[in-house]
Order: sequence, then C-alpha cells, then structure tokens
Amino acid sequence: MVGGLHEGDNRVTAKDDGEDRYKAPALDKGLDILELLSGIDEGLSLAEIAKALDRSQNEIYRMLDRLVRRNYVIRTPSDRFELSLKLFDLAHRHPPMRRLVSLALRPMRLFAREAEQACHLTVYARGSGVVVAQIDAPDYWGISVRVGTLINLLNTGSGHILLAYASDEERELMLGEREHVPNETWPERLDEVLASVRERGWEMRPSQQAEGVTNISVPVFGVGGRLLAALTCPRIRRLLGRPRSEQQILELLQASASQISAAARIN
Repeated sequence: MVGGLHEGDNRVTAKDDGEDRYKAPALDKGLDILELLSGIDEGLSLAEIAKALDRSQNEIYRMLDRLVRRNYVIRTPSDRFELSLKLFDLAHRHPPMRRLVSLALRPMRLFAREAEQACHLTVYARGSGVVVAQIDAPDYWGISVRVGTLINLLNTGSGHILLAYASDEERELMLGEREHVPNETWPERLDEVLASVRERGWEMRPSQQAEGVTNISVPVFGVGGRLLAALTCPRIRRLLGRPRSEQQILELLQASASQISAAARIN
C-alpha cells in the first residue's frame, strides 16, 4: 500500500488496457494522477505518485505542474499534492445541478409567499458558496441575493451549513481553499460552531453584511443523506402583512427544504 492506495485497486490506467485503439498518453497520465489522488486522504509526494504509477519523477512533475496551474491539484506547504475541489465545482455545472434548481423553485416560491420573505439556494464551489437560485419576497420589501453571488463560508448561515454537513476530509479541503484569501477573518472555535449546527440541524445568525437581517439556513439533502445545498432566508422584521417570528420562518424553511430533498431523492 502506498499512501492509502491498496494493491488490487481496480483503477484502470492506459497501460493496463490493451484494447485502446487511440492512445493519448499525456491525457492518460493526468487522469491517472487525478484518480490516484482521489483515494488519498493526506496527499502524496512527487516520489510516491511516481512510484504508485510506475513512472519517472520528471514526467510526473511536468504533469503535476500543469494540474496545479489549472487548479485541479493543490501543492501543500509540505510539498505534497492533494486533489482540489475543482472537479466538484465542474460537476455542479452539469445537468444534475440544473435539475436541483428546477426541483427547488416551486417549494421556494411557496415559502416566499407564505413567509413573505425572500430565500435563496446555495451550493459549494471552490472555496465559497454560490447562489444558484433565488426567489424574491412577494411584495416590495425583502432582501434579495443575486444568482451567482459568492457566499463566504466562514461568516454566513449558508456557509456554516455547507461546512457543517461536509465530511471531515471535504471540510479540510473547503477550508484549505480559503487559507490564502486576503484579509480573511476566521471565527473563533469554528469546530464548535459547526458541531452545534449539525446537532440542531439549522443555523440562525445576524447577518454580517446587512444590519437588521437575520439569516436562517437549513440543509437540503439528496440520495443517501448527502448534502446538496443550503436553503437560506435573509429574514427582515416586517411591520405590515402577516409578520412571522424567527421560529415560524425556520419551520416554514425546514418544510420547504424537506420538499426539495424528497423531490431530489426520487428524480
């Protein structure tokens, strides 16, 4: 076993398959590296990658350099190489992400109408959350977040949901993407905050971007309990219409997230 890669691993590389009619050695080499790193928790050194793939360090280094420059692989301060989350990001541009948005829009509209508040759906992408769907409040007053807006993982309700329900390995990579962000402020006892979010199943916190706004966020799950997104209401205190308490907004938001999750599991 090398760095967590077991003998008998069923990955197939180009040199294993004699049936290939059209060879693309450079592409195969890059894919071999990505597939190798996908099964490693703590990264591998150049020498370990070369040994695992039975290639020279020179040819592996050239390929790694390109993968690092294209942000598919991260080079750590200890000179080890880890898979980034760029492939995860690309996957969210695939039709399944469009299906998630289409499944979410009706429950989100029903929430906005009943709660008289706006809401938005956020997924993870390369060190941030990204808003992929948004519904306005039904009248003049509400806080809207544009689709495509990047959401900070560290100081938002959506970010805390995305981090809290990630695996330990995913969370480490997600936070690693933010380590070099200029002027980043990391909250104290982040692990405790995220553990508390997981325990209660939601996040409710004053907005750090707009005064008088409380962000209420809940998770949306897919098949097998896998987190798909965070559903968030930037709640403002209304004086007209049917004012809803924070607890009532939370319950309505949870019902909406449950509807989206149920639809995602059967579609």
